Amino acid sequence: MLTFEQKKIIIEQNFPTLVANKVSMGRVNYQFQESTSDKINAIYHLHPNGNGFVYVGKSSNYIVNDKGFVNIREFSETEIITAIQYSLTLLSATDSVTPALKENWQNKNNIILSIIEDQENELFFVYTDTDVLDAVFNTYPEACDYLSQEGFVPCK
Repeated sequence: MLTFEQKKIIIEQNFPTLVANKVSMGRVNYQFQESTSDKINAIYHLHPNGNGFVYVGKSSNYIVNDKGFVNIREFSETEIITAIQYSLTLLSATDSVTPALKENWQNKNNIILSIIEDQENELFFVYTDTDVLDAVFNTYPEACDYLSQEGFVPCK
């Protein structure tokens, strides 16, 4: 499990648009001031014990609480980054429909693959940079795991 300090570094290095706000018991909320919805907390109650929550709405890709937050206590760095990127996509949506996900991942050889969500069929497609289908997954975390195992990381 990543420590509180490690999670803070991951968040602050990868998401400079998030604003940290200290709350009770040493916890920190990270707010997305550019949110187009009433919600601005992308990360809620990041706690010194390593617990914390990322807003992912009613995504079927995560086990969420009744407010749409997923617990990131046991998440890896890649999983945290992925969840926050998804959160910012949701919080940036200009309409009430959950946006389809399109996310680019890159490896050390600068090869880019994209995860594209097909909301109608509830599938996640991985495409090469030349729009060739590479793989299909039932869930977003499965697509992320595949890309991570292949040496890819989310593009910033």
